[in-house]
Amino acid sequence: MPPRPGLTTERLVDVASTLIEREGPNGLSLARLAKEVGVKTPSLYNHIAGLQGLQRQLRLRGLDTLAETLSRAAMGRAGKEALVAVANAYRDFAKQQPGLYTLTLRSTEENDADIQQAGRRVVEVVLAVLRGYGLEGEDALHATRYLRSTLHGFVSLEIGEGFGLELSPSDTFDCILDALDHSLSTSFRRDK
Repeated sequence: MPPRPGLTTERLVDVASTLIEREGPNGLSLARLAKEVGVKTPSLYNHIAGLQGLQRQLRLRGLDTLAETLSRAAMGRAGKEALVAVANAYRDFAKQQPGLYTLTLRSTEENDADIQQAGRRVVEVVLAVLRGYGLEGEDALHATRYLRSTLHGFVSLEIGEGFGLELSPSDTFDCILDALDHSLSTSFRRDK
């Protein structure tokens, strides 16, 4: 059966992306996607390699979008200015596209060259920011985990409506960024 005109892999990934933002990554199914685009489920296989292939495409989109977003934020900045810009871009990405954000969380150290490359692009932006703090090698990798864990914890609570006090989450985030900057500047190197 020939592919339906106007139905492409890119279009299916676009629609699936909208679905996961509306219903969460666990709400995605091929039957749901087929209904959304007005075809029978078997027709999707002309464009995607099943649900696993679709999830891979969405994950690549999420990693590529995150890498591009962080890279734009870091451009022309160094030190705390770069840290703040990248952290805010990360937070905004997670808040605006929580479905895609969720798909970026799993390790990219797997047997998929495209996923590995997309993951490396994200990490390279962070490592560039950390070089502004004089962090290299293993120290920079530990600092990357530290930064990611801190930001992920905050945005996960924020997305999940975990902040109920009458305090501004943005003020708290600014305090976290000050603490991260101080830690990366003064005490994060393991050789001290």
